[in-house]
Amino acid sequence: MAFDFKKEYREFYMPGNKPEIVDVPKVNYIAVRGKGDPNEEGGAYKEAISVLYAIAYTLKMSYKTEYKIDGFFEYVVPPLEGFWWQDDTDGAEYSDKSAFNWISVIRLPDFVTEKDFEWARETAEKKKRLDLSSAKFLTVVEGLCVQIMHIGAFDDEGETVTVMDRFLQENGYENDINNERLHHEIYLSDPRKTAPEKRKTVIRHPIRKV
Repeated sequence: MAFDFKKEYREFYMPGNKPEIVDVPKVNYIAVRGKGDPNEEGGAYKEAISVLYAIAYTLKMSYKTEYKIDGFFEYVVPPLEGFWWQDDTDGAEYSDKSAFNWISVIRLPDFVTEKDFEWARETAEKKKRLDLSSAKFLTVVEGLCVQIMHIGAFDDEGETVTVMDRFLQENGYENDINNERLHHEIYLSDPRKTAPEKRKTVIRHPIRKV
């Protein structure tokens, strides 16, 4: 059976509906940076997702090619994730989606090296005739964080974030969001197939002890 990150690392992908504190280790990603409304048809965000999946599935299916990755085992491509922020804003103004900066990412198995990533990008470019130069190999160490499962529309995330903030205040922590540590979302539902009120999204914020 293929390795499934959501099942093997439930503490990072399947939190409950109450805030909880986790210590997130180093993770490598395929990453594309951009800015703008993620809902824009044909926009930069939708294009970024296509880039990510083109490389992710090339790596996943690499065992069927002549290119062999050391330590490879079959796995399920992890869910889409995103790091988000707005310039000169404390929190997020959901009504102004054009102001969002984002790093759209898909997790890589630990056995995938930067060399393997470059092979996959070049291979996918030739096979699919796409420009995948925007994709980068990104390493993130989130460290101490608070997270929760948000069920509902993306525009309603503010209510869930308020619950997280209250939890931190009551337990002697505070948010530590800055240029290096960002608001993080993990998308467990396909928005094309799931009604907004039923979508599951992990919301994670970096924190520090007061």
